[in-house]
Amino acid sequence: MNIDRPILRRCVACRQLLDRRQLWRVVRDHQDGVLLDAGMGRSAYLCPQEACLEEARRRKRLQKALRCQVPDSVVEVLQERLTLQRDTAAEAR
Repeated sequence: MNIDRPILRRCVACRQLLDRRQLWRVVRDHQDGVLLDAGMGRSAYLCPQEACLEEARRRKRLQKALRCQVPDSVVEVLQERLTLQRDTAAEAR
């Protein structure tokens, strides 16, 4: 395996290929349901952008990719992460 080459994943909303470290990972676990960034199982990746989160919510892209219902609490946590990320970027300026 070549270490220099990034592992690419596709955002379920905008369909853009990015390094997986730049994306949020949503996982369907067979025991615990839908989790963020943890565990093994069926995964879907999402850009940390307002437009991608809204597109995924509006068109139910996470549900289709994970083949299960995604609780509203997961989407709310992603929205909070986005707000926190935006706030820290504004403070850095």
